[in-house]
Amino acid sequence: MFALSLSHRLRVAAIAVVTTAAAFCAVAPPAAAAPARDPILFVHGWRGSAVNWDYMWGRFLNDGYSTDQLARFTYDSTQSNKDIAAQVKAQADALRARTGAAKVDIVTHSMGGLNSRWYLRNLGGLDLVDDWVSLGGPNHGTDTSNSCYDVSCVEMRAGSTFLTDLNSGDETPGRVNYGTWWSPCDEIINPDESTILNGATNTRTACLGHLPLLSSAQVYEGVRDFVR
Repeated sequence: MFALSLSHRLRVAAIAVVTTAAAFCAVAPPAAAAPARDPILFVHGWRGSAVNWDYMWGRFLNDGYSTDQLARFTYDSTQSNKDIAAQVKAQADALRARTGAAKVDIVTHSMGGLNSRWYLRNLGGLDLVDDWVSLGGPNHGTDTSNSCYDVSCVEMRAGSTFLTDLNSGDETPGRVNYGTWWSPCDEIINPDESTILNGATNTRTACLGHLPLLSSAQVYEGVRDFVR
């Protein structure tokens, strides 16, 4: 009689443990999901401004990004790209802080590719950027900069000290996913192939001018798919 009661009580206790565990699992909150996509920082080029990104900004919003996930700013393009790189860093840090994202994507036009690359290589960006895009960037210089004399123009000349330092060794260092888009009809980047970087995914576009790279549906769709 006692043995039967003890056995019965043990069975009841075991059922209670299993029931409690099942109930806990049922109400336990799910683990936080990782962000579906990285936020994007847009960096304009020489004599440009934040409004250069109006087309792409609108397209990204239409494709599901929120305004909190996108950032753009206007900088003084007459200063050194090294100084602008510090501003890129500040903008990227602010975007990560605002969204809680571990990394950002950076989409650039023209000279924006240079200062953002300086941020990657020299200001800690390699660990904080997932995808990086250059649209018509003078990554190896352009002869149109020979006719302007801002510090930044001098830095964009082929063979400049700045470009020599920027391109020394690995042109696409770290684990960043690098992509470039270049046009055979770019009237500002000469030679056109200056944009191409070793180790990047380099895409030749249709015959587009320098500014139309920013408003091409085909270029946008390529960039959108690249940073996903």
